[in-house]
Amino acid sequence: MEHGLVLGGVRSGKSALAERLVAASGAPVCYVATATAGDDEMAARIRDHQARRPADWALAEEPLELAGVLHARAPAAPALLVDCMTLWLSNLLAAGEDRLARERTAFLAALEAYPGRVVMVSNEVGLGGIGMEALTRRFADELGRLNQALAARCDTVVFTVAGLPWVLKGRLPES
Repeated sequence: MEHGLVLGGVRSGKSALAERLVAASGAPVCYVATATAGDDEMAARIRDHQARRPADWALAEEPLELAGVLHARAPAAPALLVDCMTLWLSNLLAAGEDRLARERTAFLAALEAYPGRVVMVSNEVGLGGIGMEALTRRFADELGRLNQALAARCDTVVFTVAGLPWVLKGRLPES
């Protein structure tokens, strides 16, 4: 698996699965964190993720410019775990239309050019009802489009439910 996308709902086990997939590469790993600790609950989530990661994994914290991370890491080409695309999109929506379009285009191009494995985590929001607010509907639409663009560029796409992987495209590495 060169590039992979792990989809699922909140607390579905998608991050833990993505961690196992990127570790299975045998390559050095860089965890790419898009979250910012805006409140105590998010800070606790970040601490949980940090505690689970192996100490030898590198860390890149980048809430907006993911293409820059891929370009900077390309010479050494470690396996990258990007967690998560959902928060990245949320950050970009807050940054404005021009920034969203520019960063999305740049990231998709950098992903196609990255010489190592990239595993991305994203929420699947298309299974529920339609939001009442325009921003909620816009977010779901944009995330659905982003997930489709990522899935088209990935060798493996996995939907995670209750901690169980459901392979939609490709296959999981033997464990």
